[in-house]
Amino acid sequence: MTALAAPLPAPAARSRHLAGTGALVRLALRRDRVMIPAWVLTLGLVVAAMGASFDAVYGTAAERARLAVSMNGNGSMRALYGPVLSDSLGGLVAWRMAGFGAVLAAVMSLLIVVRHTREEEETGRQELLSAAMVGRRAPLTAALLTALTANAALAALITGGLTASGLPGAGSLALGTAIGGTGLVFAGLAAVAAQLTESARLAKGLTGTVLGLAFALRAAGDAQGPGATSPLTRVSPIGWAENLRPYAGERWWTALLFLAAAALAVGASYALTARRDIGMSFLPARPGPAVAPRSLSGPFGLAWRLQRATLLGWTLGFLCAGGIFGGIAEGAFDLVGGNRQTREIVERMGGQQGLTEAFLATMTGMLGMVAALYAAGAVLRLRGEETGERAEPVLACAVGRLRWAGSHLALAYGGTAVILTAGGLALGVAYGLSADDLGGALGPVLLAALAQVPAVWTLTGLAVLVLGLAPRATGAVWALVGGCLALGWIGPALDLPGWAMDLSPYSHLPKLPGADATAAPFAWLLILSAALAAAGLAGLRRRDIG
Repeated sequence: MTALAAPLPAPAARSRHLAGTGALVRLALRRDRVMIPAWVLTLGLVVAAMGASFDAVYGTAAERARLAVSMNGNGSMRALYGPVLSDSLGGLVAWRMAGFGAVLAAVMSLLIVVRHTREEEETGRQELLSAAMVGRRAPLTAALLTALTANAALAALITGGLTASGLPGAGSLALGTAIGGTGLVFAGLAAVAAQLTESARLAKGLTGTVLGLAFALRAAGDAQGPGATSPLTRVSPIGWAENLRPYAGERWWTALLFLAAAALAVGASYALTARRDIGMSFLPARPGPAVAPRSLSGPFGLAWRLQRATLLGWTLGFLCAGGIFGGIAEGAFDLVGGNRQTREIVERMGGQQGLTEAFLATMTGMLGMVAALYAAGAVLRLRGEETGERAEPVLACAVGRLRWAGSHLALAYGGTAVILTAGGLALGVAYGLSADDLGGALGPVLLAALAQVPAVWTLTGLAVLVLGLAPRATGAVWALVGGCLALGWIGPALDLPGWAMDLSPYSHLPKLPGADATAAPFAWLLILSAALAAAGLAGLRRRDIG
């Protein structure tokens, strides 16, 4: 008995805590067999294609030098994209994609880690797994290893793709390391958030808030001057991606910052997971009032309560984005720098009208494409309620399926109009003030932003269709939305054929403000959106819940 009661040696104890990690990693990779390849291939190929795009647009050293001078002299552009640290072809790729790629890698990582930690606990699956031969730290370790695999694959694809396109191998490796390293940092931060909060939604929100703060610090630091030398930039993980300086005299020691930050975050998450029970958190929700308010008396009130924070966050984000875009619109000519190829790209994205109007049309189009991410998330919240077994108690009351689904869809459709209104107002006000023509600019720009609503609603209807007819394939919704984003973002730069661009509903909209508009494309998109949603709701009425 004494021998049995003796504590295990340290190596044996560690092995016991990690028991089953390999099986959980294989399970996680199987569950994410669509999501991870979609993220890695889309982001990796977009970065790899940027070299050819810049080579086609800025084919000479003089053109690249003029672009670098123009961008570094514009504080708003530095805040948006960062400074140009080298006017080489690789330097332009790093300028355009280091921060953008780092943010997307961070989003991918936080989704992976939260899905396989806090979400598993929230649904009760983790408790079932822990009843078998699964160590206490195995689920967290498996989630982190899955995120590590995804980021390593992303870094390898970026490095290999850029090197194959003819760019220097050292700079390509540095850019891949910068983007993948940022993903690892936020994987660790997401692991900490998963221990602190009691729901996957709060864990994602907390990590997303840190990501937004990191981007804001980087933007504020870069707006102060070129060179990425501001202290605000240097304390941000997004700023570390710049300071690794791909293709600009690489500072390899900066990679140690990613490793140190990731190690600290992972260590903190391990310390926290050892001190709490499964399903518990260090920031538990406060108990609500004994009697629910009248606002929670129906399904819409519940849906509003569940999604109001998300809607508020997106609205504030669109206000900030619209203000930034509007502030740089008056300097659209400086952005183009007299380059004919760049002018053609802006005109393909925003129409053949004046350059400033084409730039505004481009920005409203980007707001519309990003708004589809909010709409898709709002629709797929229904699937989360199903899989979390929270839908059945609601439907067991005097609430029909269509009424339950309609409450969330009202926020998906209505919320799209709200955030685009916020973005359009901020864009119009900022541009009007910079152009000293607030009265003449606000109305057309706001209408241009709202003109994106039918295209967003078409993708929303497509998400409802997938939810109703193929609920297990809801991950494909993100791939569809991401495909439309990629078409709108890089399609004009690559001069893709018309049939490819027409796959996106956004390509059927008139390029407002400035272009001639008829009601026909708006009407057809609205009809298509209604038909897709109706088919999806019909499927939802007939299939099993869960």
